Amino acid sequence: MKFFKLFRYQNLLLIALLQLILRYGFLKLQNVTLTLNDWQYGLLVLATLFIAAAGYIINDIMDQETDLINRPGKVIVGQSISEDFAYNLYFGFNIAGMLIGYYLADLVNKTSFFGVFIISSALLYLYATSLKQIAVIGNVVVALVLSLSVIVVGMFDVLPMMGYADVELWAKMKLILSILLDYSIFAFVINLIREIVKDAEDIEGDNAEGLRTLAVIIGVKKTAKVIFAMALLATVLLLWYINNNLMENHLYPAVIYCLVAVVGPMVFFLIKIWNAENKEDFSLLSKILKYVIFFGILSILVITYNIKLNGESIL
Repeated sequence: MKFFKLFRYQNLLLIALLQLILRYGFLKLQNVTLTLNDWQYGLLVLATLFIAAAGYIINDIMDQETDLINRPGKVIVGQSISEDFAYNLYFGFNIAGMLIGYYLADLVNKTSFFGVFIISSALLYLYATSLKQIAVIGNVVVALVLSLSVIVVGMFDVLPMMGYADVELWAKMKLILSILLDYSIFAFVINLIREIVKDAEDIEGDNAEGLRTLAVIIGVKKTAKVIFAMALLATVLLLWYINNNLMENHLYPAVIYCLVAVVGPMVFFLIKIWNAENKEDFSLLSKILKYVIFFGILSILVITYNIKLNGESIL
């Protein structure tokens, strides 16, 4: 089991679920022609997971000393497996992800799209080796890579077909891309907050290793207040989005779902973060945000079926 934890298999499953729901719970239910068939889309998911897994591995390689302080019972590299083997896994996953990415980019006649895999891999490497030492910048990088897992869905499955669409269909596909962009922004914002929470949780090891995270620079209590402000803004934006896009279209079951499953945990998060001050507090808060991301992903499925239940079309 420890071997699988090296890849953060739970996070990988979350990414896979996100991409599968976006296609089969949203895109497939729209009246548009998608670029990839099921097998090719499976390859896109696999390429994304390979690049993400490589990022987790290189992060664990570089974090060995820090993790011995922050989570001594969960250290894998140097304990359960050798550093050399971990490096081999890192290069293997990266190469596999790159090869699949290049194949898919060539398949859709958009070889420049291959760049998204290069950028993701490079950002994850830079984060692990240097950017995590810079306050907030490292957090932004990790959050950006997660949001790219949403953006690649639109890039590879929707965008290539827009060149063959008439004016009406082009407008529909543009709307689909805007919805995917909304979800990528949601993933970015919530994961950015979660990364800062994790830094507060790991302040002891980060401080010992000389990492200049936000929590190290301004302290845990002030970081908690910064996180509170960010989470409050995110919650207000969620409420605005629900009102403007769901309430106004009378999608009441979807409204109830989002308020209970997404906004509700965010409100609980806001209550808990205000007085958070120890490792256990921030560990709990990190888990809450993971649930927010999970149920936020499921919301597109709920919204799509709510629209179908009303006998309407999202487009």
